[in-house]
Amino acid sequence: MGLDLRICHLYPDLLNLYGDRGNIAVLVRRARWRGIAVEVAEVTAGAPLRAGAYDLYFIGGGEDRQQVLAARDLQSGKGEALREAVEAGAVLLAVCGGYQLMGHFYRPAEGADLPGVGLLDLTTIHPGKRRPRLIGNIVVRWEPPAPGKPSTLVGFENHGGRTRLGPGARPLGRVLAGGGNNGEDGTEGAVYRHAFGTYLHGPLLPKNPWFADHLIALALRRRHGEAPLDPLDDGPEAAAHQAALKRTR
Repeated sequence: MGLDLRICHLYPDLLNLYGDRGNIAVLVRRARWRGIAVEVAEVTAGAPLRAGAYDLYFIGGGEDRQQVLAARDLQSGKGEALREAVEAGAVLLAVCGGYQLMGHFYRPAEGADLPGVGLLDLTTIHPGKRRPRLIGNIVVRWEPPAPGKPSTLVGFENHGGRTRLGPGARPLGRVLAGGGNNGEDGTEGAVYRHAFGTYLHGPLLPKNPWFADHLIALALRRRHGEAPLDPLDDGPEAAAHQAALKRTR
């Protein structure tokens, strides 16, 4: 029996800034190129979410108005399902606004705090006009899971919120160029078990295929055990990554 991968795309209609949907396309293509069957379910606000139904969950970024709607829906039961899924070994990738909502709360520049899922030990506060937005290309150093893989991730950030990590989360990486979580402590993103949060848009995965493969391998492990991935020709993707590095630095 062949390998299969079940992916859940949360709020594709609400949270899809800066091409975040492209991350789903990369995961699907890179899995199918290896003969792995892939099923993608788009789960919108109001639809039920079962914790054990998927191997990998993705949630993208959106403006404050869309975040309000998503935050409200997450409190209706989806947040609990996500926490249960991650504790059981599922993979989560959350970008920008989705990343903020995986924390304890997000305090926008105006309006009431938005309650988070509490899956990642972090809080985010928008300082309003007192501080500029963190906008531009960003380079992050991370620790690849396999030797010989690039140790950098590249992307584009555009956020006003400042995120601070608590002791229960570790950063995805260290900022080499750009703002990262808050523009001060040099951290970018957050990791807990197989849950990954980041501010890297662009979308993230096309220019960082080794990170995409890392997520696929972790997601397959949930039901199939260790499943080494066949190598792919990543020449064009590596060239795009190097071009982004050169442009940013």
